[in-house]
Amino acid sequence: MLQMEVVGVRVEMPTNQPIVLLKEAKGERYLPIWIGMTEATAIALAQAEEPPPRPLTHDLFKDVIEALGVRLQAVNIVALRDGIFFADLVFSNGVEVSARPSDSIALALRTGASIFASEDVVREAGVIIPDDQEDEVEKFREFLDTITPEDFGRAG
Repeated sequence: MLQMEVVGVRVEMPTNQPIVLLKEAKGERYLPIWIGMTEATAIALAQAEEPPPRPLTHDLFKDVIEALGVRLQAVNIVALRDGIFFADLVFSNGVEVSARPSDSIALALRTGASIFASEDVVREAGVIIPDDQEDEVEKFREFLDTITPEDFGRAG
């Protein structure tokens, strides 16, 4: 398994489809995962470290995990089948639960859990961004610094 870092979320134009972009912690491959608008908002809120006025589903799930006395240790993105990514939540008591990567990433950001992806998944869906396109990644990061969660609720 390869440790991944969350670069951020953005909305692809012209489809208005959000993606979360992961990057190998010790590598140069990026893993783009298309996600839903709700999950994009949840990830953006967690990255901005802005607590919502009332707990959202991922905040509630984090609180339930803590109340049960377990800890989310890791999120493992384990498979890619027919264009759909699959993930497992790995808990401190040894239990593993299958989940969507988007929900898993939103939860990992709230709990501090590590995010991993299988080598097979990164080999199949990962992309290397050439040096001359690194400016685009930096622009993407600058974009992420300026976007607010409300931007995800706008209709095109």
